[in-house]
Amino acid sequence: MHLARLLATTLALAAVPAAFGQDSQPISVPTPLPQLLAEASANNPEISAASHDWQAAKDVPRQVTTLPDPTFTYQQLSVGSPKPFAGYTNNNFSYVGIGASQDLPYPGKLRLRGAVAQREADVKKTEIDATQATVADAVKADYLQLAYLQKTLGILTENQHVLDQLLQNATAHYAVGQGQQADVLQAQVERTKVVREITLRREQAGQIEAHLKGLLHRDQDSPDIAAEDMTESPLRFTSAELLQMVRGHNPQVQVDARAVSKEDAALASAKREGKPDFNLAYMYQNTDRKYPDYYMFTFNVRLPRRGRVHAGIAEASEKLAQSKDALDAHLQQQLAAAKQDYVAASSDSELLKEYSNGLIPQSDAAYRAALNSYASNKEEFAHVLLYFMNVLKLRLDYAQTLAEHETALAHLETLTGATLR
Repeated sequence: MHLARLLATTLALAAVPAAFGQDSQPISVPTPLPQLLAEASANNPEISAASHDWQAAKDVPRQVTTLPDPTFTYQQLSVGSPKPFAGYTNNNFSYVGIGASQDLPYPGKLRLRGAVAQREADVKKTEIDATQATVADAVKADYLQLAYLQKTLGILTENQHVLDQLLQNATAHYAVGQGQQADVLQAQVERTKVVREITLRREQAGQIEAHLKGLLHRDQDSPDIAAEDMTESPLRFTSAELLQMVRGHNPQVQVDARAVSKEDAALASAKREGKPDFNLAYMYQNTDRKYPDYYMFTFNVRLPRRGRVHAGIAEASEKLAQSKDALDAHLQQQLAAAKQDYVAASSDSELLKEYSNGLIPQSDAAYRAALNSYASNKEEFAHVLLYFMNVLKLRLDYAQTLAEHETALAHLETLTGATLR
């Protein structure tokens, strides 16, 4: 029995490097993140809808800068009777006339309306970039979370096997009267916890898979996506550099800046609307040949009502002020988010060093020492199990911290427009 006990302990000890030293095995060939980002950019329906919206907006400036449609007129004036051409041959008031008229907006009105439409199209163009950035951020977040879950699933599965070995060892000791039933029960409880974690993480992985396939516009029954193993990406920029990038390249800030430019043009156009518009008309009236023909030229002026014009200017002024406030508000939000992500990434980087250089090696050494002492009847099984679970928790914490670090950098990429990973 003593030999069987040593053999079981040796098997458990041999399983430790596999449990704690290896990454999770991919469920299929890993797909690089850049490949998924390119697929989302090409297939995501939100990006496609934003692109069509921009294409439609590009056709508006030509519409609003074109002169109003001309009007062509045909007239026939009867005298003495409602019958057509009555009096045409015996009365010089009866005639047949043809003419045309054209509305002419005050000089500069069409140009300013076109400027507003063009800047609206520019807003739509930057909205495409913002939508692409939002979709890319979601793809990165899902991908990194998937990588984290796949890695921790591998860790948990391997450690389940180690727990099985420890449980067999504790059971064998108890069977020969060299162990306690409480050791067996505690090992079973810890194994159940690990199995529960595996089940929960598989469920989470399935949910993320579904969301990621939706972003990629893939069929939900398509093969599952495997992520590449995560590695720590160094933070190469200072906080000040990142904040400056946000000011100059943040997609949402760019959209708001374009919106301010559009509202500024709209205000100039509203002021121009107070100028009068004109109408030119010309008509030729033909009578019977024994009477002279008539030639009529008409010039009309439309005078805008001041109340309506002033209200339009006031509306445009408020919209311009609102767009400037929205720009400032969104800029402050993006700067705050960038600072938060920077702090998180920096803190996580320090924490990763603590895990890899101190906590995990020390806990692993303590576990191995307890296991060796247990094999020599110098340590209780409960202590071995405790050390084992401590190492497992630290490994999982390390994976979570790494995922949070990479997610913060990925979000910083969205906020700054820079490549950080």
